Amino acid sequence: MRKLHLACWLFLWLCLPAFGESAPAALTLGDALRLAVTADPWLVGSQYREEALLSEATAAGSLPDPTLNIAAGNLPLDTFDINQEAMTQFTVGVSQAFPRGDSRALSRQQRMQLAEQEPLLREERSAQVQRTVTQLWFTAYLAQETIGLVEQSRGLFDHLLAAASTRYSAALGSTRQQDLVRAQLELTLLEDRLTGLQQRRDAAQRQLAEWIGADAALPLAAPPPDSSPVSEAVLRASPQQHREWIVRHPAVRAVDSRIDAVTTEVELARQGYRPAWGISAQYGYRDDDPMGRDRADLFSVGVTFDLPLFTDERQDKQVSATLARVEALRTERQLLARRLLAELETALARLQRVDERADLYATRLLPQMADQAEAALAAYNNDDGDFAEAVRGRIAQLDARMASLAIAIERQQLMASIEYLTVAAEHEIREAPAQMTGAAQ
Repeated sequence: MRKLHLACWLFLWLCLPAFGESAPAALTLGDALRLAVTADPWLVGSQYREEALLSEATAAGSLPDPTLNIAAGNLPLDTFDINQEAMTQFTVGVSQAFPRGDSRALSRQQRMQLAEQEPLLREERSAQVQRTVTQLWFTAYLAQETIGLVEQSRGLFDHLLAAASTRYSAALGSTRQQDLVRAQLELTLLEDRLTGLQQRRDAAQRQLAEWIGADAALPLAAPPPDSSPVSEAVLRASPQQHREWIVRHPAVRAVDSRIDAVTTEVELARQGYRPAWGISAQYGYRDDDPMGRDRADLFSVGVTFDLPLFTDERQDKQVSATLARVEALRTERQLLARRLLAELETALARLQRVDERADLYATRLLPQMADQAEAALAAYNNDDGDFAEAVRGRIAQLDARMASLAIAIERQQLMASIEYLTVAAEHEIREAPAQMTGAAQ
């Protein structure tokens, strides 16, 4: 299979000699991926969201601010003399509230769990961006290289038209006027193909520019080989290994973090059955009485708490609501894992068929098309064949080369989807050699 992949790309290099030499300012796939990930504002916003949640976690774990109370009490309204009545006093009090049960610790834990999903979401977003940009890059590359194939064929049809015109003018062989008309028609059709391909290339470049900016207008360099240790390991893995990788996909793990956060919210709702407490202390200053005798200052201390006696319409409903949200998220996680696994299995099945087609083109169709085209042209040059047959042979050869190129590009785009779906495998496979080296030491 690996030889087949190398043969496909060798064919691309051999059949496009004029385009094998990339310009100095060519855009490689790796450069496009780096630009897209670096310039993605969503990743920056995720970092800010994580910072905000971590700050909220610290604030949620703190006690409410104490309350300070300053008052003048029991002033006589007839004179406003603070010495007239024994009950008149100036008071300074402070009170502190304590949230219910473990509410502070649970609120802090919940926000920490929500913050933990942001790195996972960034990992998933980065993989998603790379998949999208890879597919757009290869769409533009397919249009670019197909344009090269058509331009090569246009030169060949120019040569055929010139040869047919010479033979017709010299009344050599069986060349007829309709042969000249047929050759000119094929040239016009090639021009139409070029226009359509240029339109597709421009559209792909504009879509790519959404992710990487103005560099999308640069010529595209030759892509790297589609064989890597990670891709080879993924293609050899068992269905059970695929399921395990899907379970460890960052999108699925992010939902796990949300489930943990909502589960903590259930415990937080259950704290509503416990009372909220508060303590207060107050100092009251009293002036001397009208006779000049000292009056004792006063000190008060108290404890307050609520009584959650009627829980049917509040606490019970809050707990049941959060429990329902947990189950809803678990269902969402199950559907997400099922969808990702189905996408992976579909992509792998398509990849198998694409490899079969690539093998068919590389080993049989392309050589046969080339032999047929050469035989038809040789027969025409020897005045033993039809000009229309020679033209059809060249058109069929061009179509086959374009189809083979499209198959090679389709394989690369499928591998981009597979790498996104098995992003968890990349860390596992790349860390395995390092772990083996550490164990050996």
